[in-house]
Amino acid sequence: MKKQYVIIGCGRFGTSVANKLTELGSEVMVIDKNEDIIQQLSDTVTYAVQADPTDENTLKSLGIRNFDVAIVAIGEDIQASILVTLMIKELGVKQIIAKAQNDLHAKVLYRIGADRVVFPEREMGIRVAKNLISENVLDFIELAPEYSIVEVVVLEEWIGKSLKELNVRARHGINVMAIKNGLNININVDADEVIKEDDILVVIGHNDDINKINNE
Repeated sequence: MKKQYVIIGCGRFGTSVANKLTELGSEVMVIDKNEDIIQQLSDTVTYAVQADPTDENTLKSLGIRNFDVAIVAIGEDIQASILVTLMIKELGVKQIIAKAQNDLHAKVLYRIGADRVVFPEREMGIRVAKNLISENVLDFIELAPEYSIVEVVVLEEWIGKSLKELNVRARHGINVMAIKNGLNININVDADEVIKEDDILVVIGHNDDINKINNE
């Protein structure tokens, strides 16, 4: 059974999340006070509702408690963000993800029941900075402060060699999870797989080990 998502607040972040979840085949309801935004999303998402999300009776009437995940993506209005998070927690939503403006805002959101707090602008800034510094890294997911999953452009000396020959785990301390080439992705990577010029490796490892590859 597909999870059902409700997104409260449809600025750039909320709209982006709504569009991606819909693209992935999920059922999505969006709630926002702005009529223009709701009209724009009405042809994309499952349900688009123009309403004041800080009105508890409105949230009840929309059946918020029946959704698996709520994303509180309210932007500038910290008070509204906190109020909505508190209300949907009390209404029984199973999982709440909330957008925060700063560390204090995040602390309050966790205190009142948010399961996860995100900083979209900060996280995007970190991602852009890391990509600028690491020329060989196309994209990354930070698993922990010291470990990441990254897409790495293959080094010239790797081309034409198999993963067994390269022995990247022993030499570089990283593990190859997948190999991408254009629109194709191989997630069943074999040790005899030969690296081609246009390949992109999806690897997991300690950030120090990944950075060493970038400096070679």
